Amino acid sequence: MSQALAQAGARVVLTGRTEPRVREAAARINHGATGLVMDVRDEQSVCAGVDRTLAILGGLDVLVNNAGLGMRTVNPDFMTEPAGFWQVSPDGFRDLFATNVLGYFLVARAVVPHMLQAGRGKIVNISVNEATMRRRGFTPYGPSRAATDALSHIMAADLAGTGIDVNLLLPGGATRTGMTPDSAPPDVRANWLDPAIMGPPIRWLASRASDGITDQRIVATDFARQPPA
Repeated sequence: MSQALAQAGARVVLTGRTEPRVREAAARINHGATGLVMDVRDEQSVCAGVDRTLAILGGLDVLVNNAGLGMRTVNPDFMTEPAGFWQVSPDGFRDLFATNVLGYFLVARAVVPHMLQAGRGKIVNISVNEATMRRRGFTPYGPSRAATDALSHIMAADLAGTGIDVNLLLPGGATRTGMTPDSAPPDVRANWLDPAIMGPPIRWLASRASDGITDQRIVATDFARQPPA
């Protein structure tokens, strides 16, 4: 998504928890993207990161909430040996929710006052299929994404009439990312989506063409078949 936005001419700041990873990611984009160290679980880190972003960009038009931990952090074999919710460690549950839910809240909370002052803005909260939220063996990832979906709808309601649009965006199927297990067989991997499918819808959601579109759930696979006129 960062690459797609940068290639479309946007000035992009991307964040991560460690300096080497954000530097490497920004270098791969190679369109003037900036990488910042920011821990979405930590309020002070988020506030400092948003302030630094504003200093770099001179403003902030679009927030893409995409920080997340997947099931492999609590159960590396989640696809072949799903664990019951009672087998998940409380620490693993807390850490995943802190990133996937609290992180969305803290970053949006820090960004929105600046968007309100500007009188416009766009927030895109990355989501997953609803079936994933209820899938056997998917505690705590499924519940965390159900929570961020609910949070996104409330954000949209709270910001109605302010000029700030809030939407959900999801790939529409299993996608080749760092959240997927290394042990998945090749025939299964062959059916996974290329992350590049998120490029066209994120560019549209970040553009003036989507002004006034809010509280929607955009599925990238559907967007690829029939983009908005």
